Amino acid sequence: MPGSALHEDTPPLATHALPVGHGHVLHVAEHGVADGLPALVLHGGPGSGGTPLLRRFFDPRRWRIVCPDQRGAGRSTPRGATDHNTMAELLDDLRRVREALGIERWLVVGGSWGATLAIAHAAAEPSAIDGLLLRATFLARREDIEAFAAAADLDLAALAHALHGTDRSAARQAARRWWRAEQQLAGTAPGEPDAAQLDALVDRYRVQSHYLRADCFLAESPLLARCAALPQVPTLLLHGSADRICPPAGARLVAAALPHARLRWVEGAGHDPTHPAMVAAMVRALERFAADGRFDEPAA
Repeated sequence: MPGSALHEDTPPLATHALPVGHGHVLHVAEHGVADGLPALVLHGGPGSGGTPLLRRFFDPRRWRIVCPDQRGAGRSTPRGATDHNTMAELLDDLRRVREALGIERWLVVGGSWGATLAIAHAAAEPSAIDGLLLRATFLARREDIEAFAAAADLDLAALAHALHGTDRSAARQAARRWWRAEQQLAGTAPGEPDAAQLDALVDRYRVQSHYLRADCFLAESPLLARCAALPQVPTLLLHGSADRICPPAGARLVAAALPHARLRWVEGAGHDPTHPAMVAAMVRALERFAADGRFDEPAA
């Protein structure tokens, strides 16, 4: 039925290599149509990089879809780099992307860590935000990080030591263990990465461990406290009722901190963004926003 399936992927309108200082160069891809509604798509991780799935929630005939790979992630260079890679620098990068592309305001869409970054970005630049669509919001508090490690049965300190060390074999083993644990928690079939995928996972989890060890650089200004600075724009939180990586309690706290937001539970969905119910919810929400600039979803 309409609004229930992913849209067809399309070639990029344009790609950009945006220098942001200290040797970091962001890879930014634009999809859709040049005169479409601007949307910023924030990938998870930290360190994961963008994927075709994230842009396929959007109807490419109606949107200008901006997909930056964050510092150290995806096709941004140097991949896996953690020097000069903090929350404050990611927020400055988003401002640079928006200004470089000549965009005044955009809808911001993010899932998991991408939702964390979306909230922080909206608090830092409220006048640039047309709306927020947040999937599986992660609060990134120390208790959330410890709960994730316990649920995944991961020793994050030991894994970080291997990922940041010089022993490539140990780093690959650490990355494989982390990836399989995440896939199991998310409810997806883990499979087995090939050599190139495994090397990419080493870089991904090096960045992720860098952030988690630093409480995602949010300890001094927690995400919930930043919610007070968010603009009163259409805001929808979608959260899987069975999410084991970003527990539903976090979504309730964000909803309580944002009285203007709507929280919708996606029954049966876990953390996997490809779950059919989550796909349908994301596509429907974006179609509704494209139609008249709001999310027509019932309050939780």
